[in-house]
Amino acid sequence: MPENHDASPLPTPLLELAARHGVVPDFWGFDGQHRFVSEKTMVAVLAALGVDASTPERVGLALENADDDPWRRVLPPVVVVRAGSPTEVPAHVADGQPVTVRVELEDGAGHRELVQSDAYVAPRTVDGRVVGRATFVVPADLPLGWHDLVAQSPDGTGRSTLVVVPDRLELGHGLAERRGWGLMTQLYSVRSERSWGLGDLADLREMGWMAGRRCGADFLLINPLHAAEPGSRMTPSPYLPVTRRFVNPVYLRVEDIPETAYLPVAERSLVEWQAEVARPLSDDGPIDRDTVWGAKKVALEVVHAAPRSAARQAAFEQYKELEGQGLEDFATWCALAEHFEGRTWPAAADDRGSELVKGLREKLADRIQFHCWLQWVADEQLADAQRAAVEGGMRIGIMHDLAVGVHPEGADAWAMRDVLAQGVSVGAPPDMYNQQGQDWSQPPWRPDGLARAAYRPYRDMLRTILRHAGAIRIDHVLGLFRLWWIPSGAGAQDGAYVRYDHEALIGILCLEAQRAGAVVIGEDLGVFEPWVRTYLTERGILGTSVLWFEYEGDRLMAPEKYRPLALATVTTHDLPPTAGYLAGEHVDLRDRLGLLTEPVEVVRRAAAQERQQMVDVLTSRGLVGADPSERELVEALHRLVLASPSVLVGVSLADAVGERRAQNQPGTDTEYPNWKVPLADSAQRLVTVDDLFDNPRLRSLVVAVNDAIAHEVVPAT
Repeated sequence: MPENHDASPLPTPLLELAARHGVVPDFWGFDGQHRFVSEKTMVAVLAALGVDASTPERVGLALENADDDPWRRVLPPVVVVRAGSPTEVPAHVADGQPVTVRVELEDGAGHRELVQSDAYVAPRTVDGRVVGRATFVVPADLPLGWHDLVAQSPDGTGRSTLVVVPDRLELGHGLAERRGWGLMTQLYSVRSERSWGLGDLADLREMGWMAGRRCGADFLLINPLHAAEPGSRMTPSPYLPVTRRFVNPVYLRVEDIPETAYLPVAERSLVEWQAEVARPLSDDGPIDRDTVWGAKKVALEVVHAAPRSAARQAAFEQYKELEGQGLEDFATWCALAEHFEGRTWPAAADDRGSELVKGLREKLADRIQFHCWLQWVADEQLADAQRAAVEGGMRIGIMHDLAVGVHPEGADAWAMRDVLAQGVSVGAPPDMYNQQGQDWSQPPWRPDGLARAAYRPYRDMLRTILRHAGAIRIDHVLGLFRLWWIPSGAGAQDGAYVRYDHEALIGILCLEAQRAGAVVIGEDLGVFEPWVRTYLTERGILGTSVLWFEYEGDRLMAPEKYRPLALATVTTHDLPPTAGYLAGEHVDLRDRLGLLTEPVEVVRRAAAQERQQMVDVLTSRGLVGADPSERELVEALHRLVLASPSVLVGVSLADAVGERRAQNQPGTDTEYPNWKVPLADSAQRLVTVDDLFDNPRLRSLVVAVNDAIAHEVVPAT
């Protein structure tokens, strides 16, 4: 990166204020140029953080508040500390007043009195009151967990949250001794004869068990299963959900809900009729989520109305208690979305504490219970899928995917206004592929809001996802360090980076993953600061290496140089399947869609050169002979990735069966059937779960992968 010899054009007080709130005033462009954020952008981003910087006088006042705010609280709102590392915590009381601080351990496991250090800090006058600071030492030997800090003085009691997190998330599942491999798929794209038009949680259970038993796979990575809109139109992208905590009930297998078996004849016939409605008229797609959900929703309402046994009802009540207010709020939003579908929500409905919403909670109580119930049966079916995968022989099991953010008008945006920023969206600055930048339309976490909430919304989201997971992939894990905030109405290029407390976010991720016994993979592709990957490795978070993206200068990087602590793959869901990529179909598709910024002949020539360079590498290593077939090339590419020391290797299910069509074409919306393509083989014949593991190409690729692993000894770290 070039050295910065430029002075910022922004006023010094504004720069100081931005620094206090983690707003970065400059960045390095993809072209190597040092760029400054405009004053207009800085003011707008600070406003989204609740800071008025609209005039020099307001900036001065905001700086004073930034200095005074910590002294207004007895204790910080949250303290996150690594196990084995002592830390100091300030306590603020009226100057001269005595104060004691203790730690109340999680789950009533006792308490510890903290020792006050002899560090002297001069008192400060805040809001006309002289405030003193006492400093206490949090000992290094506290157990992992979510504890309470309690400060007591003659003025009263102050409480805070203390989170003790692992210094490092250690590899489990025997990965330190033997590397693992698994399949990667978009669940909705792989259906069975019994599923209703798209792949569901019963199909996931079948695939997990079969992939473990018949293929020797260790994990099955799937797309995010986050919930989408509950109404008649569902956003296809699994990466733009209404919430990241709860599950899209379109993935439910209605027949696997125990009460379905005891339905009276008429109700049972209705369920069976809806199953026929949901099944597609043709095999080649596109997948019609709206039709599937419309039919499945009717059937689920029938099953929900059926009586449950005392034990089943008790289990439902226990689940609601476990998920608490978060589940209640999500279900309420779903009921409101149904109630107002096709109409503009009144302003009061956007406030979950308004009198209107309170009244609607009562009026829509039955629908709220229905949406809570949907999550309970989804939780049961997810548990079944993970259990089956492990029983089938997988060491890890289901690897869930966590999207970057949520829909700006979804359930999380409605229920979490205190922790999600308003007036901005998340995106990315310009790069060589998107020279206008990207706006993902998702509201970002507010760093200050998360701290005030003691990171509980983040923790609760992780706990729900990890409950039935052997691993979790964090899409754009770099967002736990900084995110590109774009003010409403501005272009994607007119944003600014906002920093997060990565020590807290990564630490809590490690804590919850360790408690769940899960592996964590961070998708760390794209623009990042060099130290970030080192930091993630030190914390035990796996990175991501994609063969087509790993270059040294203009040459492919030798896989032996890949990071050991990584998930290595040939491709990713944002690229075409390898067969299509090798055939240059991605160029033809972008040409047809008008996405090319250069003449198509130039792009085709570059793609052919890239392919030839890859074939030359394979040939030089003896992985292919002269004039290799498509299948031979795909298998050789996976053998090449297996030459890396990466502890996990992923195999795309699309690659395994010879699919050529992309699941997603970046830069398009309705121009291409993104996230709607059912899995098919090289001849575009539908591949179902029922015949998947007898597919000749899949069997051949599995043999190649297992043979390569059987003849290696690879250190995991």
